Amino acid sequence: MILTGPRIAEEVEAGRISISPFDPSFLSPNSYDFHLSSDIGWYRRRWWGGRTLDCRRPNPFTRSTIPEEGMVLRPGRIYLASTAETMGSEHFVPIIRARSSTARTGLFVHCTADLIDLGSINRWTLQLHAVQPVRVYPGQRIGQVTFWLPTGRIQLYRGKYQGSTLPEPSQLWRDFRKEDARGTAA
Repeated sequence: MILTGPRIAEEVEAGRISISPFDPSFLSPNSYDFHLSSDIGWYRRRWWGGRTLDCRRPNPFTRSTIPEEGMVLRPGRIYLASTAETMGSEHFVPIIRARSSTARTGLFVHCTADLIDLGSINRWTLQLHAVQPVRVYPGQRIGQVTFWLPTGRIQLYRGKYQGSTLPEPSQLWRDFRKEDARGTAA
């Protein structure tokens, strides 16, 4: 069951959904519009030229800020940016996606992993991919979050990205180290 905009506002007021800062004018019939922060980053290695990102190792990552005059995102790269808002819930499952106005510019706001775990209350890392050059600005409404009622026993997220305030590069390499320590991976 998806929450309506008015119900999202009620749950924020009751403390069962966290959106900070919260502005009721960004509610829609069944979602809340979130904003792009000025924080952005990207991997320094590119797939062309023989340099490949390696899932078993930390990859070089550059952090930067989006200036007030905007930043052009280019095709052929994943940019990791963060939401301006800290959001999440221990009671409802957030799912994020681009606003349709953003998608119509050819900007994918969250390529995969749109399902946010229960208990993940952060400034979420967004995976931005432009199919053509697109200028983005800090503070622009870029995506929307919906909240869904789970059924069954709730287990809260306590993972490696909990508490994020900046765009976080992949920590997949940590999974390989755990598997190697258990002797289950080569």
